[in-house]
Amino acid sequence: MTALSAVTVAPEEAELRLDRWFRQHYPGLGHGRLEKLLRTGQVRIDGKRAKSGTRLVAGQVVRVPPLTPPEPGGAAKRTAPAPDPRDLEALRASVLFRDQAVIAIDKPSGLAVQGGSGQHRHLDAMLDGLRFGSAERPRLVHRLDKDTGGVLLLARTAAAARKLTAAFKGKSAQKLYWALVVGRPPEPRGRIDLPLSKAGGEGAEKMAAGADGAGGKPAQTLYQVVQTREFAGGAVSWLVLMPLTGRTHQLRAHCAALGAPVLCDGKYGGRAAFPPGLVFESLAFGGAKGIPKRLMLLAREIAVPHPEHEATLRVEAPLPAHMQAAFAALGFQAARGERAAGDLIGYGEGLAHSPPGARPGPKKDRAHRTAAEKSKRRAAERKRAGRKKKS
Repeated sequence: MTALSAVTVAPEEAELRLDRWFRQHYPGLGHGRLEKLLRTGQVRIDGKRAKSGTRLVAGQVVRVPPLTPPEPGGAAKRTAPAPDPRDLEALRASVLFRDQAVIAIDKPSGLAVQGGSGQHRHLDAMLDGLRFGSAERPRLVHRLDKDTGGVLLLARTAAAARKLTAAFKGKSAQKLYWALVVGRPPEPRGRIDLPLSKAGGEGAEKMAAGADGAGGKPAQTLYQVVQTREFAGGAVSWLVLMPLTGRTHQLRAHCAALGAPVLCDGKYGGRAAFPPGLVFESLAFGGAKGIPKRLMLLAREIAVPHPEHEATLRVEAPLPAHMQAAFAALGFQAARGERAAGDLIGYGEGLAHSPPGARPGPKKDRAHRTAAEKSKRRAAERKRAGRKKKS
């Protein structure tokens, strides 16, 4: 058994999650055992209780209780398998942007960002494959749901991690999503302002919105309808979404609360997320080729201040194969998304300059047009610049 110890957090470990810090310093300590030590207060930071997701600050002191070494053969049983080389190769091929401070990848849907109970295949376990010769392991600074694909940023240094984390926690990071939803929202453009809280008890990965989310955390989302396609018995709309807050499953819960669940999102839309008027892909007996039964939500674009200079880093993810199939089946034209994104950004800037509680109306048209024109100019600049080359 090890002795009671007090370990000071090093500068390069700033912003590291407490559970990852333990994984680096005490690899033989299982996640379940760590959670028990945290619940009973045996692990503390500067004398205070902490949680596994607590972000560390350089200079803090972590109290580590006496730890019993694993039984012979026990550690091997708990050790997660090494990442599949094919996964690492695909991950490196997914890099959209890379420089000395930041890596942006196109995270595939179906890949979890972090591990959990019984979840061994996840991005966090593969990050060593994205070192590209660096002495430091890339750091996660935000997350995407397992079933949501698209742009995800990684910090290559501790300093970059601090600045990017602050950008995502503050208001300087701008995220745009594309979603296909069942039905048609009540307005072509609008703001969803509904608090979100956990539903189903402690540890549940599902959120309740609005009245059902009483006591939850504030959550706001802007949306813009790009196109709508009607079919027998229903419709599907393509939305550009801009989250103003970053809650778990925020976009999925908000769309469902709007009466327009994300297509193929059974968790929040139930059967309504699979309308009978559409032809879905069937794998049984070489069945029909139609719309794949995968979540139709994409983290399309992130714009954030670069951690090493003032210029805006803007990265865009391509439309994944399952959404390409859905767009083709529904007749949606991806080129329309750029203009809609500019309109939504302009709408958001107009709201930001409105008095508290004011609703956009005719008197705000001039301000909205000005903001929209700025957004269109930015879109034109992006097209001229093209996609940033991988360094």
